Amino acid sequence: ISQLAWLAGSWGGTADGVASEEHWTSAAGDGLVGMHKDVKAGRMTGFEFLRIEVDSQSRVCYISMPGGAPPTSFCAIEITDRRVVFENRSHDFPQRILYWLDAAGRLHARIEGPLEGKEAAMDWVWSRLPEKP
Repeated sequence: ISQLAWLAGSWGGTADGVASEEHWTSAAGDGLVGMHKDVKAGRMTGFEFLRIEVDSQSRVCYISMPGGAPPTSFCAIEITDRRVVFENRSHDFPQRILYWLDAAGRLHARIEGPLEGKEAAMDWVWSRLPEKP
């Protein structure tokens, strides 16, 4: 999990009129805890609670609870110093969750998998948010 320390911090950006932010704790204690929030026209339109931890089978897993739903686990199939891919082939959509840092230090997030009989994806690009005093 320490290899994912680059995720830690506050990230945000706006696309198609939706401002999104994602916040991740440090990797201390062999886990990260995160939250995601979307805002459109001054109203919260979505949220998600997240965590990354080692499961009972020693896999690094991303646990997602969108809108407060029960947790769904996606386990890492690739971890590098600037990229991670989590997968759960038995989930409907998404089946893969990717995060990576680009050369400019922006955080990219992508979800992908089959949706209504076709491959689909959603992408986000965030910059590091300034720290608040």
